[in-house]
This record gives sequence, C-alpha cells and structure tokens, in this order.
Amino acid sequence: MSEETTVDASPSTAARRLEWLVGASARAPLPDDEIRQRLAPALLDAIGGPEGLNAALAGVGRLAVREILTSRPDNAQAAVRGRAADYLVTVGVDGAGLIDDVRLTPDEPSPTSWTDIDGRLARLGVRVSFAAAEIGPDGRCRIRHGLDADTQRPIGSAFKLYVLGALGQAVAEGRASWDEELAIRDDWKSLPGGVLQNRPAGTTLTLGEYADHMISISDNTATDHLIHLLGRDAVQRQTALFGHRQPDANTPFLTTKAFFQLKVDPARARPFLATSGEERAVALKELERLPLPDVRETWPRPFRIDEIEWFASPADICHAFAGLLRLDQPEIHHALSRNDDGLNLDASRFPTVWYKGGSEPGVVTLSYQARTADGRALATSLMVSDPATSIDTADVTVKGQAIIRSVLRLLATPQ
Repeated sequence: MSEETTVDASPSTAARRLEWLVGASARAPLPDDEIRQRLAPALLDAIGGPEGLNAALAGVGRLAVREILTSRPDNAQAAVRGRAADYLVTVGVDGAGLIDDVRLTPDEPSPTSWTDIDGRLARLGVRVSFAAAEIGPDGRCRIRHGLDADTQRPIGSAFKLYVLGALGQAVAEGRASWDEELAIRDDWKSLPGGVLQNRPAGTTLTLGEYADHMISISDNTATDHLIHLLGRDAVQRQTALFGHRQPDANTPFLTTKAFFQLKVDPARARPFLATSGEERAVALKELERLPLPDVRETWPRPFRIDEIEWFASPADICHAFAGLLRLDQPEIHHALSRNDDGLNLDASRFPTVWYKGGSEPGVVTLSYQARTADGRALATSLMVSDPATSIDTADVTVKGQAIIRSVLRLLATPQ
C-alpha cells in the first residue's frame, strides 16, 4: 500500500463523506449540527446521537488514510492507519448523500477456523474469556466453542442485560408495564454514558423508553432509574433466574452512581470493600445519596476491576440471552436490536441481532445474540480484562468484532 495520502473527494459522494469522517477523527468532539448534516437520522439514532458519534471517534483516535480501495457514488472504502493497528473504513451513503453505514474492520484476513479464532483471541489481552453457543428450542445454551467460558470476569455495562430481564420479569408478573410512565429524578441521575442526565427532573418517559436508552446507548441514568423502580433485590434475583452460576458475586447490586463514587475516590472504596453483607448494603445506599462526583474523564488506569464491578462469565451471558428470549416480549427485542455497535452482519443471513457491550479502563466486553434466517439463536460473549494496564478499547472492539463475525458464520454452518 502507498504512503499516507489525501482522499480525492471528486469521484463520489461516499468518498467525500469518508474524507470528512477520517478528518473528524482528529477533531472530536464535533458540533451537533455538523454531525446531523452528514449522518442519516436512522444511523445517528442507532449510535446514540451526536454524543454517540463523538464518543466513538474519541475511542478510535486519529486515523490517517493509506490508500483508497473503492470509490463509488454510494460506497467508498479506504485502508487507514489507526492508533494501534491498520484498518479498513467503509462508508455508505443514502440517496440524499448522508452516511447511512460505517464499518471499521482490521486490515487482515478474517479467521476461518476455530484454531485461527483461538489464536486471534489470545492476542487480544492478558485475560480473555469467550463463548460461542447455540440456544436451543428448549432455551438452553449449548457451548460449541469456548475459551475459559465459565470463568467469571468484570463485564462493565453488560450487567444491564439483567436489569432489562428484571423489567421484563416484572411485566410478565403484572408488577409493571412497558407503557408505564416514570419521571426523572435528580437524586437518581448518574454520569454519562447516555443523555438522560441532561433532562430536567420531572420529565417523564415510559419504561420502554428507559429500556431503549439503557441498552442502545448504555444510558446510566436510565439504568439507575430502573434499578430503583424495580428494587435492587429484584435485579439480584434476576441473575439467579437467568442461570448465573455465582449470583452472590453481584450482591449487593451496584447502581452506576455508586460505581462512579467508588471508582473516582479511593478513600471511599477502601472502607466499602472492608464491609460485607448488610453493612455493605447500607454503605451502598449512603453512596447513592451523595452528590455526583465531578468526572470529566474516566480514571486513566484500571482500578480494582476485580472488586468494584459487575461480574459474569461468557456462559452466564449466554444464559441471560436465553432468559430474555424466553420472556418473549417485543420491547426487549426492540431495545436489544437498535444498536449492533457496527457489527454489520449480513441481514439476509442474520435478520435479527441483539447486542450489549461494556467497558471501563481495563475492561472490554462484547456480547451478541443473532437469529439466523432459518430461526436458530446463536450467542457469543467476549470478555477482555487487565487489572494492571489500560486496554485500547477501540482496537480490542474492532478486532473482537472481526472474530465474532467469523464465529457466527461458523456457528451458522450446519454441522
């Protein structure tokens, strides 16, 4: 490939949009109006609005074009140099010239065998757990391939699958309804990600809308409102109902506000970790009554990721997906299928895709459930963590998704 070059914007609208996107990687955060002028509304909604795009650009870091590979009016692809590796960027545009598809993939051949996949997994980090499974008609997970699939790891925001499950369970039992309205409360607000922390107290949303925000853009304020509404005990029970093998690892269940209080202030973390049982539950409530900490950026290095976090194994996450499938509620499907974080599977082969990820310094989690065209439910969960060194989240995400695409293709192939 050639040395770094400048995109020739003349051949196609898609090439001009690709040029803008590569340039934007060095300028984030971008103004909202600049983003809205270039991204199609459906794509922008799926990635969490301008805030979501700016977060993604910040995670990827500055990109530099190495070579233009294709340039058609509706589609362009370039080889780019990233912060940690080389990638392919593909941009698609709609009839109005707005970006309606963006893909970032490693600039290397896709793995084609389980042996190749294991090698790729091993290179992602110091601690890697993975499960590739099929969820049978009986609702049980059958692990087809795994790497420490039963090993418990910190999972970041993937814990929100259990909050969604507790909401679905409450609806199934008649204790809640998806169209029930709940007002935003200042004392239940948390820090980003998300947008609901910016809404004034008293603003009402339905529980379905809270669920959509919680899952599709990992909104922490939406999550904490649902935990408080449902009750911490109900969410803890849901981990057991979904077949989590060590549900006590998440007792008492953290809200995101309490998580941030502990992460940003070691002076609070030490006494909290010294407690147990009922004392810890009381300490958690005291933390939730404190004002939100001032966090302009995340803590730079991993901090007690094996003590202050939410925990599950890849096999546990498969069981959670199976439990959500058993609840069989359209609102659950809607929340989980709004954003695939750029996995971009072939829709003719995988018409339905669920996604939930999670991250903090030292932790990256990617979990998917994909329904094949012939109705089979496939699940994958990748967990990468390092208690001592920060992980390049964007690099692990892009490489992890490349592995997951190949895994799902292998799982979908008849045995």
